[in-house]
Amino acid sequence: MSKSTNLYVRIEPDLKENAEMILTQLGIPMSNAVGMFLKQVVLHRGMPFDVTLPASHPLDISMLTEDEFHAELEKGYVDIEKGNVRPAGEALASLRGELGI
Repeated sequence: MSKSTNLYVRIEPDLKENAEMILTQLGIPMSNAVGMFLKQVVLHRGMPFDVTLPASHPLDISMLTEDEFHAELEKGYVDIEKGNVRPAGEALASLRGELGI
């Protein structure tokens, strides 16, 4: 089957660059990878992978009861007493990585 349709998408430049580096190592052109993905969508009649929220998510203080909030504070206090601490810059960098920002 000949390819006769163009597909234009807007994605983050870093995402495109990182994906191209990996696909190049695999010997797969970006257009073929997109085609493979779309064929899997058709075969699965939906997304070819689970689309779910991550199991680990940032704690939303507004969703906690007062007791739950105090329990979280206590966990933090116990960590400090045990020496389970990290420099703020390291903790922020880790958090940004987890959140993709």
